Amino acid sequence: MQDDDTTHGPLAGFTVGVTAARRAEELATLLKRRGAAVLHAPALRIVQLADDSELLAATEQLIGHAPDVVVATTAIGFRGWIEAADGWGIGDGLLATLSGTELLARGPKVKGAIRAAGLTEAWSPGSESMAEVLDRLLAQGVAGRRIALQLHGEPLPGFVESLTAAGADVVVVPVYRWMPPQDIAPLDRMLDVTAARGLDAITFTSAPAAASFLGRAETRGLLPEVLGALRDDVLVACVGPVTALPLQARGIDTVQPERFRLGPLVQLMCARLPLAARTLPVAGHRVEIRGHAVLVDDELRAVPPAGMALLHALARRPGWVVARADLLRTLPGSGTDEHAVETAMARLRSALGVPRLIQTVVKRGYRLALDPSADTKYDR
Repeated sequence: MQDDDTTHGPLAGFTVGVTAARRAEELATLLKRRGAAVLHAPALRIVQLADDSELLAATEQLIGHAPDVVVATTAIGFRGWIEAADGWGIGDGLLATLSGTELLARGPKVKGAIRAAGLTEAWSPGSESMAEVLDRLLAQGVAGRRIALQLHGEPLPGFVESLTAAGADVVVVPVYRWMPPQDIAPLDRMLDVTAARGLDAITFTSAPAAASFLGRAETRGLLPEVLGALRDDVLVACVGPVTALPLQARGIDTVQPERFRLGPLVQLMCARLPLAARTLPVAGHRVEIRGHAVLVDDELRAVPPAGMALLHALARRPGWVVARADLLRTLPGSGTDEHAVETAMARLRSALGVPRLIQTVVKRGYRLALDPSADTKYDR
């Protein structure tokens, strides 16, 4: 496979994991348009609570004792709340209650859902951040005020506690819940790939998904390997700081866009992932080593996993001879037969399209044919 530099995209040659349950297709499409290979495995599934006693009780409680403020956090959750109330025959009562409150919307999609219900929001943060919503409420003063919070799967860390500590009467409205995926096999495959360091990046769009991902790794006994990969080799991209909390609690560094949306999340990855690529002058060519592909003079060349393992090993010591025994240990499922190195090396050279990029050093091993002018020491 070959593409020129106008078509391969900034994420070409990188494999990105998507753990989202909803809007996964939208995120995957954005990534693929920029050249990424996408591995999707929902870490959770969303279960509507139209027949849930908690939601019914909270709704009846609010209709009977109207709140001063209602905070709507997600469009899907707000719509689900209205639909559930209609199903119970109390939809008009809920709308009448909401129309008399200060209705805060976390972002533009929530505003759309509010207006579709015939209501009008009083305010929405420009950052789409719940932290900004909390700051506004606390600045206004919440002592003695009744505040309803439409949850988006799990309690928002610190949000309810901060309001309660400031004297608010908080009523949580659990519209839907996160549950384990019905088919756990895709998530297990993603964990295996992560542990084997086969991902270049992984995305999380909710804190429950991040917690579920790590929890499943722990259940399977893979947590040390998964944490090691996420800390050292995999770019962990979260849609916002709340999403990142379960990961950061495990000592995993994450990146987040300034605006907590999918578009900016993908733009951030387009800026960050190419920085991780190793670029070397080899045999008169510019070689950029990405996750599962190589740019040779801006031509994208797909490389099999075994070949990438060899190439990464050679690139760690550019110009130095790497022994066959050392290369054998880097191969996936490596055995004891060094002939496997020769086979994988032949396929790697064929995939690169320029065999002389890698030199065979008789009875010793292989090395990248680093240009003599390169500012890197190499073994002669």
